[in-house]
Amino acid sequence: MKNTNLENIKNELDSLMNELGIEAELKVSLGEKTEEEETINIQIESPEAASLIGFHGETMHALQLISSFLCHKQLDKWVRVVVNIGDYRQKREEQLKNLALSIAMRAKFSKETQIVPNLNSSERRFVHMFLADNPDVYSESEGEGRNRVLTIKPKV
Repeated sequence: MKNTNLENIKNELDSLMNELGIEAELKVSLGEKTEEEETINIQIESPEAASLIGFHGETMHALQLISSFLCHKQLDKWVRVVVNIGDYRQKREEQLKNLALSIAMRAKFSKETQIVPNLNSSERRFVHMFLADNPDVYSESEGEGRNRVLTIKPKV
């Protein structure tokens, strides 16, 4: 991927922020590249961070979706886009780790499936990856659309 592509993506996102009337500093960079996918990281710093993050990160995820379409338009291929505003993503991942460990312990000791509702797809993916090597439990996603939930089950 060329640096000019990243600059064009940054310029498009800067224009979007200007149109929305939001003062923000953006950094667009290449993330991890695996055989399956490339990642573009977009870091946003703004005095209006809370508005950009939204309730439970919903606005940030909407910005991520829009950014994904902008990247596709620029690159003519789909890449994984990760938007972070301030240090929200790091804080949320720490919360998810604590939640996953707590529920995994509950599943292990109660020997019952535990359900974790209200996680978006990237949060479910993070928990799946976090618990992947856990010797006591495993996780699955069940349901469809907005009714999709994460389940943590004890290993028998």
